[in-house]
Amino acid sequence: MGYVLEAVVAREEPLRAAAAGIAAARTVPLRQGLALLPMTDELFGVLSPGGTAGPEARPPGFRKLPGGFDRTLTRWSATGPVAYAEADFFGGDGEQRAAVWDAGALVLGPLHTAEGDPFPAAGSPLSQALRRLGAVCDAESFDEFAAVGLGRHRHTRDWAGPAR
Repeated sequence: MGYVLEAVVAREEPLRAAAAGIAAARTVPLRQGLALLPMTDELFGVLSPGGTAGPEARPPGFRKLPGGFDRTLTRWSATGPVAYAEADFFGGDGEQRAAVWDAGALVLGPLHTAEGDPFPAAGSPLSQALRRLGAVCDAESFDEFAAVGLGRHRHTRDWAGPAR
């Protein structure tokens, strides 16, 4: 079974406030006071000039981060850390990408673990990013990814509910 995630992750209230004026934005609460903003095809189209952006316009290594949206994440990080994360797994193998902005600067990444590569000692790119957002691995979870509940849906489109 596969797992696909493309999303902005931050503290819940600041993320809701930041995304409030964006058509197609849907925030979804996670555990530990975090929330995610799924990068659905609809949201990607709204955020990308002309509905598309070539790979050269995107921050390095990301597949579904709209060109120029990293500048928006830089602005949003003035109220606290903001991460952008991508994961694509099938049958336990896959890749992850993550970056974190805080206080108007890129402070982590972009991190990438390719298919077949082991996670570094510091943890997966997503776990490292979540840790920068304040997530804590508890006794019942394998890592920060599990602790905040990112495994509860299998695909980005599954996270998207009605626009709020």
